[in-house]
Amino acid sequence: MKLTFITFFLSLMCYFSGPNSGQADIGANTHNPDDSLFVKSNFPIRMGKVSETYISEKRHYIDSFYNKNINSPFYSGGFIVVKNGRVLYEDYKGYANARTGQKIDKNTPIHLASVSKVLTCTAILRLVQQDNIMLDQKVIDWLPDFPYKSTTIRTLLNHRSGLQHYANFPGLMKKRWDRRKILTNQDVFDLLVQNKFRLVTPNDTHFDYCNTNYVILALIIEKATGVNYRRAMQELVFKPLGMTNTFVFDYDNDRETASKSYKGNMIFPWDQFDNLYGDKNIYSTPRDLVKFDLGCYSPNFIDQKLLQEAYFGYSAGKVAKPIKDYGLGMRMRFLPPTGEKMVYHNGWWHGNNTSFVPVKKDTVTVVCLGNKYSNRPYSTLSMVSSLFYKKKTEIETPVPTELELGE
Repeated sequence: MKLTFITFFLSLMCYFSGPNSGQADIGANTHNPDDSLFVKSNFPIRMGKVSETYISEKRHYIDSFYNKNINSPFYSGGFIVVKNGRVLYEDYKGYANARTGQKIDKNTPIHLASVSKVLTCTAILRLVQQDNIMLDQKVIDWLPDFPYKSTTIRTLLNHRSGLQHYANFPGLMKKRWDRRKILTNQDVFDLLVQNKFRLVTPNDTHFDYCNTNYVILALIIEKATGVNYRRAMQELVFKPLGMTNTFVFDYDNDRETASKSYKGNMIFPWDQFDNLYGDKNIYSTPRDLVKFDLGCYSPNFIDQKLLQEAYFGYSAGKVAKPIKDYGLGMRMRFLPPTGEKMVYHNGWWHGNNTSFVPVKKDTVTVVCLGNKYSNRPYSTLSMVSSLFYKKKTEIETPVPTELELGE
């Protein structure tokens, strides 16, 4: 009798913890790695199976939206929508290099522009998790010559430091500026030390989106790890997550081989800010960004309480019903009428326009990366808000066709 009861109990446990419960393990060994319908995670994660009915319903809407708002002769890049590792929709078009005829496919890394900030922030959070650094630690603890004594790692991450934008340095320095010099992160730091530019606002009083913040964060990552940012990002983020088509651009070595960015049919020329990293200059693919998002559901990659620091808003202040906010390396929109929070990050650099939208409440990832100047990738926010938040919200309007034709 006792043995029968134990056998029955173990059977129940297997039933409720196994596949019949509607849960699937989307870890590395679950799917054939060549199965194009799935994006696997290096970290085993228990997520619900995706029904064919769900896939069919969502795919119909996504296809309609994509072809109306994104897919056009003026768009070049990659687009993907994934739920629980299962690809709902995916498309690639255009050229990584139109001159050589190199087409964009699922393995083609595209410049992420400011979506790079999401990954830089994650590297910082991983270092916090390892007790290497602290979010409210002063920048001068790592970079003693930094001229702004109150600035913390947190106020760099949430853009409340008040630092001047490095793109404004030429105007601040006027005739002393050398436009031929290709700047490094250390150059930006040295210019801050030498010139002590006035802060736009006092530290931690106002939100001011500023790329300089993430250039300095990259230097802190280098100090904390003892290796350069490129290697640190590989060890902290890319390699653990299996992001095999993701890399940090090296101006001296990657200019010929990296995917180009275009305005119309013309390649965007390089400029003196193209060797800066932390704020931009990570190249990746839609599938690698899905791997990143899936990894963020695993406490083995990042502590979930710590991750919530990134999704907490700092910029809206005391506004009762904010429309926008910014966390740590993550933007937010509060959708009417309920104020439900959608997290995302967009990016723009030269001809690259990018959008990364992790729909946390539905374990969905939406990524649109473009390398031909256009606002079309940003329309993904409207798709996500209407499809996964049950609210039709015209968040971003694509560039009018006549403007694209004029590029």
